[in-house]
Amino acid sequence: MDRWSIATILNLGLLCLILVFAGFSRVSANGEGDALNALRNSLADPNNVLSSWDPTLVNPCTWFHVTCNSDNSVTRVDLGNANLSGQLVPQLGQLQNLQYLELYSNNISGRIPSELGNLTNLVSLDLYMNSLSGPIPDTLSRLQRLRFLRLNNNSLNGQIPVSLTTITTLQVLDLSNNRLTGPIPVNGSFQLFTPISFANNSLEPLPALPPPVSPTTPSASPVGNSATGAIAGGVAAGAALLFAAPAIALALYRRRKPHDHFFDVPAEEDPEVHLGQLKRFSLRELQVATDNFSNRNILGRGGFGKVYKGRLADGSLVAVKRLKEERTQGGELQFQTEVEMISMAVHRNLLRLRGFCMTPTERLLVYPYMANGSVASCLRDRPESQPPLDWPIRKRIALGSARGLGYLHDHCDPKIIHRDVKAANILLDEDFEAVVGDFGLAKLMDYKDTHVTTAVRGTIGHIAPEYLSTGKSSEKTDVFGYGVMLLELITGQRAFDLARLANDDDVMLLDWVKGLLTEKKLEALVDADLQGNYINEEVEQLIQVALLCTQSSPMERPKMSDVVRMLEGDGLAERWEEWQKEEMFRQEFNNTHHATADWIIADSTYNIRPDELSGPR
Repeated sequence: MDRWSIATILNLGLLCLILVFAGFSRVSANGEGDALNALRNSLADPNNVLSSWDPTLVNPCTWFHVTCNSDNSVTRVDLGNANLSGQLVPQLGQLQNLQYLELYSNNISGRIPSELGNLTNLVSLDLYMNSLSGPIPDTLSRLQRLRFLRLNNNSLNGQIPVSLTTITTLQVLDLSNNRLTGPIPVNGSFQLFTPISFANNSLEPLPALPPPVSPTTPSASPVGNSATGAIAGGVAAGAALLFAAPAIALALYRRRKPHDHFFDVPAEEDPEVHLGQLKRFSLRELQVATDNFSNRNILGRGGFGKVYKGRLADGSLVAVKRLKEERTQGGELQFQTEVEMISMAVHRNLLRLRGFCMTPTERLLVYPYMANGSVASCLRDRPESQPPLDWPIRKRIALGSARGLGYLHDHCDPKIIHRDVKAANILLDEDFEAVVGDFGLAKLMDYKDTHVTTAVRGTIGHIAPEYLSTGKSSEKTDVFGYGVMLLELITGQRAFDLARLANDDDVMLLDWVKGLLTEKKLEALVDADLQGNYINEEVEQLIQVALLCTQSSPMERPKMSDVVRMLEGDGLAERWEEWQKEEMFRQEFNNTHHATADWIIADSTYNIRPDELSGPR
């Protein structure tokens, strides 16, 4: 055999190997795409939310509402509130790296596939507010990394699997508003996390403890037994009255006493009292944790007090918010609002309250410690040794904080307005995941009232114009504050900064940004700390979203749920085009020149493009 023949054979063999490995690679990549395509085919999609799900692509990482990691494996599927109907498919169990499955607030029916138990990396399973039926699969107990399990507001039936109690990582479990029956499991992790809800089912109440059985001794005669029984009965009745008297007195006292205060019991009396699953800390615990509230441990200051870093006896780090000692009405209201709001709103992008402390002179709230501080501190007050926030992290902060606010507006009952959305109130955990904090100015939303407040609350530069002028707040005031926060992320600048006067610039960040856009100075907008390491198209898209959120009319601003979709690449182009047409109409109608609209429309070189975000999502 000559050299040519040998070389030919070797080349053909190498080609076959390449084709084989390419085939394996394609099968691996397409396995997740096939699973999601099966889901798409099983769902009715009247709003064309899944129009980008192209089954001919090698992998689904370019599809809207799908997030992938650096290995192009699907880690997140976000299809909440998308008006989808149909059924879930067992192929979902093939998404081995999936961490978040969000299918809440749709019209999905049928059973929960048992194959979801194969998603061993799952952190959050949100199927609430659908029409799901059938039992809760026992296989979900395999999800040993699961932190959020929300199956509420469906038509699930049968018993709660006892095996779910083995998931020790659970932080939130909500099975309310279903048709579940049988006993509530009482062992395992169900007693260890917050919050937990089995409400509005037909579940059996927790069994009462049996009364203690006293040992009996044989008596000489029935008469003796009778006498002994009478004496024992009298003693038992007397003891019962003795122990019941304080409880009766306390009940009568509380009935007469006006309920002006929230949990108005000295913390030192019973440090293990819980509000739901919130721990009531003793003052001594928190004094020890913070080194007696040492100034060295101060993390920040606010209008109602200071926040201290602390270490509990178990070694965990916490942030302790100490309200001002004066027992003012405002301080009481602040404390009640924080406890009620935060314990009610539980979402991975919202700051979770661990516990509280209340004494006659102290009001303290205990939160998990956020290792990377606030967005504001990372943008402007970081130590020189700490690198600046890079562009991918800033994009993630924008999306995470939008999801948190969207949960407050759309998925809390009653709904919640934050009323002080700004970079200083967006905190960052150890993974730089955005966590919306400080609900001290939050307001429960009752659509029957006018949201008129006695005083405007918030931070200058972030306050929506209609709130400032009328005192009326709504969820759209949060949208405005969020838009300004986006500009803080992009520029690194403060929302209100007198230092800009030195350069004859506007002190208000929004006006400063619009001025630079008018002068076609897009590059001057971006934070210099990024040193050019960003993608122009993505910066332009965030500016688009920020400008849509900060429109002067609250009716024209998008909802936070719409903002989330736009940040995920769905609907921004259409919304931006619609806004530009409205701006052109206003110009023609008023026969005036709108500088910002001129920058947007007249010069295609500086036109903010509504392209989708590049790279896997």
